[in-house]
Amino acid sequence: MWDSSVFLSTLTPKFYVALTGTSSLISGLILIFEWWYFRKYGTSFIEQVSINHISPWINGSDTQNENNVSGNGSGNVASGSPGNQAAGASQQMPECKVWRNPLNLYRGAEYQRFFWATSKEPLTYYDMNLSAQDHQTFFTCDGDARKEEYEIMQTAWRERNPVQRIKSAHTALEINPECASAYILLAEEEATTITEAEKILKTALKIAEINYRRSQTTQHQGPIAEAMHRRDLNVLIYIKRRLAMCARKLGRLKEAAKIFRDLSKEVPSIMNVLNIHENLIETLLEMQAYADCQAVLAKYDDISLPKSATICYTSALLKARSVADKFSPDIASKRGLNTNECNVVEAIHRAVEFNPHVPKYLLETKPFILPPEHILKRGDSEALAYAFFHLRHWKNVEGALNLLHCTWEGTFRMLPSPLERGHLFYPYPTCTECADRELLPAFHEVSVYPKKELPFFILFTAGLCSFTALLALLTHQYPDSMGKVAHSCLIYMAYPFILLKERIEALWQCNFMHQMTRV
Repeated sequence: MWDSSVFLSTLTPKFYVALTGTSSLISGLILIFEWWYFRKYGTSFIEQVSINHISPWINGSDTQNENNVSGNGSGNVASGSPGNQAAGASQQMPECKVWRNPLNLYRGAEYQRFFWATSKEPLTYYDMNLSAQDHQTFFTCDGDARKEEYEIMQTAWRERNPVQRIKSAHTALEINPECASAYILLAEEEATTITEAEKILKTALKIAEINYRRSQTTQHQGPIAEAMHRRDLNVLIYIKRRLAMCARKLGRLKEAAKIFRDLSKEVPSIMNVLNIHENLIETLLEMQAYADCQAVLAKYDDISLPKSATICYTSALLKARSVADKFSPDIASKRGLNTNECNVVEAIHRAVEFNPHVPKYLLETKPFILPPEHILKRGDSEALAYAFFHLRHWKNVEGALNLLHCTWEGTFRMLPSPLERGHLFYPYPTCTECADRELLPAFHEVSVYPKKELPFFILFTAGLCSFTALLALLTHQYPDSMGKVAHSCLIYMAYPFILLKERIEALWQCNFMHQMTRV
């Protein structure tokens, strides 16, 4: 009979050193991978595999029955109209749609200069790909088929290499000097100053107006002509908006505000994407025309309309103007808040409930980077874009940042968890972190709310790695003593199995192993 104690007695201290050292190395590699995965995706890899693959495999029959029941019970819903499906999706993830940044910068005049200064790419490929899709939607149509210059521009918007994009735009202009979308690309990417971009856009505006008037007379001649007219209108609105932004950057605030006001009266579908009212709000704040800004807010700060950080925080800022310069937290804590102060604190609570990342940037406790071309509402990308342009407006109102600082921590404690339902908005979505990591460059540390604790498996592998490394070190330093301890531990661990084997052998008169060999 094989005696297990004989085998255990033959194990040398070198074996235990190798065993514990190998275990420590493997657990250390797992710990490093788990930490990297958590930093990149915000979750544990082992946990994800367990939930998505192992659990369904173990509970496969139950899951299949549940799917069959739900499929039979809601088949009419699943096969219903796209509107019903969209409504269901909006209920699940109401706030995780990516929007175009209304105040997006110029690639050549601003983003490119940042790259020259830091050698860091300010935009991600995901963000630029979304912009390429937007431009194709805005500036192309079915009527452009077999027109070489427009086919070149369709390819240019998708091209990753900026040099090749600019070259394609010049080629399109050589074929057709009235290709307005080519001028837009050159203004966005080739111009290295805002003044140069404005000059190119003014040339594009003249061409766009001619093309718009030409297509306006033929828009009722069929669907192709109507699509071309819609395309020309989109081009015209886009150019006017970018010209207004140039005027804003160059200090011509009244001119910019007038253009933004005029564009806000337009009703085509592109206006729902550009959110020009946010450009107007920012310009009016720079002019310190607070009454006009309040009038614009009254039009868009409606419970039935989509919210944004600009609307919520600007509303709080305008209310803070009346009390911020005289506000003292010590006095307020003694006598309590009066009616105006309660309204201001409530407005700040409401704003932070919508986007809890903004105060970190407004209070300058988190470093800035250039905002992306697309933002996720209620996410870190929206907070960054808002604070990048609006921090100066908060500083212009004396005491506003102090009031925000005094109420921010209390606001954070009042925020509902992602699983609870808020009073004014949907519960804070759980999808913002992944989308923000796609929109923001890798060198930026994404702000996460609610702050996630380290997953169990990271703590477990860290403890396992430390414990096995300690055992390997002790075994190497004290081989005889640790060998005796390891031998004793293995004997105690093997004892239940030895006892079980003896009980089984007692049931047979002959040796159990001998019986097994005869089978």
